[in-house]
Amino acid sequence: MADRPTLVKPPPLDPSKSAIENVLELTELDAIGPDLFTNTRPLWHPPGARGIYGGAVIAQCLAAAQRTVPSNFAVHSMHCYFVLAGDSEIPVMYYVEHVREGKSFATRTVQARQRGKAIFTTTMSFVRENSGGTKTVEHAVPLPQNIKMPVEETEQEALNNIKLMGNSPFVSQRINILNSESTNPHEKKTRQWIKARGRISPEGGHQAHLSALAYMSDSYFIGTVSRIHDLWRFGAPANPIDKSTTETVASDMALRAEYIRRVQEAEGVGLDTTNEAQRPEIGMMVSLDHTIYFHEPRRFRADEWMFAEMSSPWSGSGRGVVLQHIHAMDGTLIATCFQEVCISLPMLESVTD
Repeated sequence: MADRPTLVKPPPLDPSKSAIENVLELTELDAIGPDLFTNTRPLWHPPGARGIYGGAVIAQCLAAAQRTVPSNFAVHSMHCYFVLAGDSEIPVMYYVEHVREGKSFATRTVQARQRGKAIFTTTMSFVRENSGGTKTVEHAVPLPQNIKMPVEETEQEALNNIKLMGNSPFVSQRINILNSESTNPHEKKTRQWIKARGRISPEGGHQAHLSALAYMSDSYFIGTVSRIHDLWRFGAPANPIDKSTTETVASDMALRAEYIRRVQEAEGVGLDTTNEAQRPEIGMMVSLDHTIYFHEPRRFRADEWMFAEMSSPWSGSGRGVVLQHIHAMDGTLIATCFQEVCISLPMLESVTD
């Protein structure tokens, strides 16, 4: 049988659900085996990326595991490893294993496989609601002060952004890089506002918001090390280039130039795009792992603005570590994320007389 992006033909989109709920919909394969799921709809392959968008696999693994725990349990930590690049042209199978069934905690592992091989693996821990007791030790990193607030898109702006960025199920607004003039990369912080498009349905419950948060947590994350070192990698434009017509090529180049301009303007940097051959670039950048600590699983909505701030404490030996804090607009710290990336510079060509 020819490769296909889903195991069964996708049903029509459910208009009562948000775009991100439709994107992350799973099909249970109980006729084949217990706790076995597959993607209901094709998964996104970002332009220029080696495989499918990592956030989609992260979120669908979480969605699969959430369907195997009691409703009064919520995820509090998720530790993931990217093993192989996922192929957007074939289905992903999600195998959930019950590791622990406790009174206060439950543990699940999920393995995402394609063609029988693991492309991604994660272990998640769930905690029973209100199991921490009546007295707890509490503190949290506060929402930064004096940050530029998000602006709601007009209908035309939404259409323009979709054209530039593809039909993304979430909205992001990047703001200036904090301490962009510093000579110390570890002092710089990249920042953005994010939220799911539309309104997440009541039927989705807190689980839908957590899955959506997991999906968005991988946005803009991997590029933190390259940005704080002023190493830029603008992937292929959202629309494929059809070189059969000069009109299409010109349109594509215009989209690319507009995207670069918007990124620079939002982040407060001034790289010269008139001669892209002169700008510093990276040779390869891929995610190795991804960790999410969910702090307040029932105190936020993923379809309302959330503030994400990223920094990097270290890079070296071809790798870099990135830290991310995600806040709700009311200041609630809802998640802390870590990621390690593999990053390399292009090999310099040897110079001969």
